[in-house]
Amino acid sequence: MSTDKTIGNHTAYIGRSVPRPNARRLLQGRGVFVDDLRLPRLAHVVFFRSPHAHARITRLDFSLARAMPGVIAVVDGKALAEYCTPWVAVLGHLKGIKSPPQHAIAIERACWAGEAVAAVVAETRAQAEDAAEHIDAEWETLPVVVDMEDSLAGGVVIHPELEDNLCFKRELDTGEVDAMFAKADLVVEETFDIGRHTGVTLEGRSILADYNPAEQTLVAYHSTQAPHMMQDILSRHLNIPEANVRVIAKDVGGSYGIKVHVYPDEMATAALAVMLRRPVKFVADRLESFVTDIHAREHKVRLRLACTRDGEILAFDLDDLTAIGPYSVYPRTSGIEGNQVVNLTGGPYKHKHYRARLNVVFTNKNVTCQYRAVGHPIAVAVTEGIVDLAAEKLGIDPAEFRRRNLIPDDAYPYTSASGMKFEKLSHHQALDKLLALMDYERLRAEQAELRKHGVYRGIGIAAMIEVTNPSPAFYGVGGARISSQDGATLRLEPTGMVTCMVSVTEQGQGTEGIFAQIVADAVGVAIDQVRIVTGDTALTPYGGGTWASRGAGIGGEAVLQAGKALRANILEVAAAILKSGGEMLDVSEGSIVDMRTAEVKLSLSELGRVAYFRPDTLPMEFQSELMVTRHYTPRSYGFAFTNGFQASLVEVDADTGFVKLLKHWCVEDCGTIINPLLVDEQIRGGVVQGIGAALFEECVYSDEGQLMNGNMADYLVPMAAEMPDIVIGHVVTPTATSELGAKGAGEAGTAGAPGAVMNAINDALRPFGARVSAQPATPQRILEALGKV
Repeated sequence: MSTDKTIGNHTAYIGRSVPRPNARRLLQGRGVFVDDLRLPRLAHVVFFRSPHAHARITRLDFSLARAMPGVIAVVDGKALAEYCTPWVAVLGHLKGIKSPPQHAIAIERACWAGEAVAAVVAETRAQAEDAAEHIDAEWETLPVVVDMEDSLAGGVVIHPELEDNLCFKRELDTGEVDAMFAKADLVVEETFDIGRHTGVTLEGRSILADYNPAEQTLVAYHSTQAPHMMQDILSRHLNIPEANVRVIAKDVGGSYGIKVHVYPDEMATAALAVMLRRPVKFVADRLESFVTDIHAREHKVRLRLACTRDGEILAFDLDDLTAIGPYSVYPRTSGIEGNQVVNLTGGPYKHKHYRARLNVVFTNKNVTCQYRAVGHPIAVAVTEGIVDLAAEKLGIDPAEFRRRNLIPDDAYPYTSASGMKFEKLSHHQALDKLLALMDYERLRAEQAELRKHGVYRGIGIAAMIEVTNPSPAFYGVGGARISSQDGATLRLEPTGMVTCMVSVTEQGQGTEGIFAQIVADAVGVAIDQVRIVTGDTALTPYGGGTWASRGAGIGGEAVLQAGKALRANILEVAAAILKSGGEMLDVSEGSIVDMRTAEVKLSLSELGRVAYFRPDTLPMEFQSELMVTRHYTPRSYGFAFTNGFQASLVEVDADTGFVKLLKHWCVEDCGTIINPLLVDEQIRGGVVQGIGAALFEECVYSDEGQLMNGNMADYLVPMAAEMPDIVIGHVVTPTATSELGAKGAGEAGTAGAPGAVMNAINDALRPFGARVSAQPATPQRILEALGKV
């Protein structure tokens, strides 16, 4: 299948598997991460964190710490509050959401084990760590709320001023849901427990803040996904004019959504730079990352499905309870994940009746917020889990059950029962391609034969939809200063090369590669003549950055339009130089050519020489414009939804509960595929992350609110040895809302994999009459389901 997309009359780079241009630099160790940076008078900050999940600070004695070698300052939350104002994470369109003010360093009370209550700044990181051990603290421990059902009951209220522990609630009811359940031939119900987990990025969170008091300027070298968002936040909370704040995101060692939030310790680092009038660096080590990087996905979901005996789904009924820690996370809030679960549950199917209840509660654990594929893995897992259960009860093949209920591919545009507007999806095409790709009938026959010999294999299928290219309806409508646009500035250099400055950041996902391809096509130059600049608020146009699978669809469209505009301007200059009509000229492979004969008329380097250094040879009234900026904001739909199917083949050892992953398939429709190699890398990486959630990853807390496995020995992440071959297929349905036609692809693998793996495990357990509905599906939980422990 060809995915080439021609822009103009020259050979297309779009649609080709071009190696990412920054790979060579990174592989040679020439990457520049925050911890690589050294500035004159650089100081290092370490945070003294609460050992208690909930405690009042009765005394902090800094005298010994301040006397330690190399110590520059030791400050508490009250002192730092003079330099950094608190924040409250709410959004106007999440009606009723509430959260208390949060400070950069806690004042008077710590609300989770790991919350910073003091900061030590020293000449070196080691000196700061040594000094922090000499802080003498006294605490009054307070009642702890760890269980989310206990939190909802409200026996202990974490923030008395809020009156209860309910951060946010939402109810949705299309009507006639009870009537649909009353008329149903079959009603199935399941309660799903989804374990909280975290991102475990290769590079820890980090920031180096450099304040210049003479000019009242702040430069923040930040491992972040959203430089312009952070520029705005640092400006407002540190009381520095926004134009005086520069945020630079150089190389970023992975994010997964972890680095798109405001963290108190990072804000404290910037405030300390202002207070001390010198550069200050903070790098989270692995242990503190586990207790401070946002967690995600702690949900208890009760879901019911009503259907006819022929397998027609009549209605879904959802009750979701999720815990977010003691604060809603700024500025995106911690209500979005649960809100997404409500919006996306049942999404691929054509039922019209749906009821949902969501309760988001505070607890004394680390905070949770948006993490790769926000809410999608939960919505897909519970939807596809209950669909599989209904198919089993009716004796209908699970693939056939889905086929009967999927929204028809010719029914679009379509509005789902939850009100989501779909421009164009392709679930039936994706399902057909998946079944052919995996040779479904052969696998079912093989599965039946192996069961006769005591080998229990399972095949799990999961349909998925994914939110990409979010419009202002996602955050802007709620009052958050988070841009839904992206911008690109393109400049033709005198040498004939093209520099592209774009507001989408590079996090390791290949942004620089796809933008180089788009520029090369749009302008008409070779890809090695394109240089990409990202992640610098002083250089790039204003934009949202990297999150919600938006880089290719929004940033890519801005790059395309800027490239076309630059090409048009180049042709105007060429026409002036050649004293001919520009309508018969084109730019191809770095030269001006005659469209009729392909004869080279002028190189871009010669055009650049004339335009920049000899404009006196051009007509008097003519002015070259070889630098252009374009922005793009999606408006036609709230989101550009992508869709697809995943399937997993597993083998379960009924004696040990161990799961062996044999193979995994994903068919995804992300619109125009700019670089098949990078898209497949993104999908495979997402699948691995989703498998981690399904089988391995969970942040385990004690009843006292202590994280019990906050290290790489006890917190299990998927490793190469456990991963199966992951086969990728594509259906291509470009979005008509942009000329490029690209949707997002970064989160699809994560969205569908947990549901496919869970269904495969339950398929393997079917001969035993056992089911697991908790993630991760550990050997312990499988053996419990089998009644063996």
